[in-house]
Amino acid sequence: MADDDDHTFEKAEAGASATYPMQAGEIRKGSHLMIKGRPCKCVEVSTSKTGKHGHAKAHIVAIDIFTGKKMEDLCPTSHNLDVPFVKRTEWQVCAADPDSGEVSLMQESGEIKEDLNLPTFVKIGEPTDEDKKVVQDLLAGLDSGKDVFAVVQAACGEEKIVSVKVNG
Repeated sequence: MADDDDHTFEKAEAGASATYPMQAGEIRKGSHLMIKGRPCKCVEVSTSKTGKHGHAKAHIVAIDIFTGKKMEDLCPTSHNLDVPFVKRTEWQVCAADPDSGEVSLMQESGEIKEDLNLPTFVKIGEPTDEDKKVVQDLLAGLDSGKDVFAVVQAACGEEKIVSVKVNG
């Protein structure tokens, strides 16, 4: 039984969840929630009155924060929904390759990040018009020699460049 004492752990995490629970009745326009396992931003919420069988229902329309796809959910207002922890950070763009999609970013602390691609290089679906505009602004800013800052949005283990600021 105790022969296998040499454990190998490939990854060490604090065990923190990527989401936290919130009642469906508490979801408001502009808040984030999970629909079908995807992090989304709520664009519309309507609630129905309690019916013959008890529960008031919340009809939620939301947009996936990474793919831009519209999603809907209908659930009792008393039930819990998962809400993702969404983090936005600003990085200075050092270099971007329009052919391979690779982007090199640097934080104020000097930390370099090279595991992100341009928003038009998507894993799921097609890039949105907004993604194309972000890439166009990013590349144009780099070509003109100005300081370019990328806003990176992260949730549920995914990251994406969502907007660009050009200074100078």
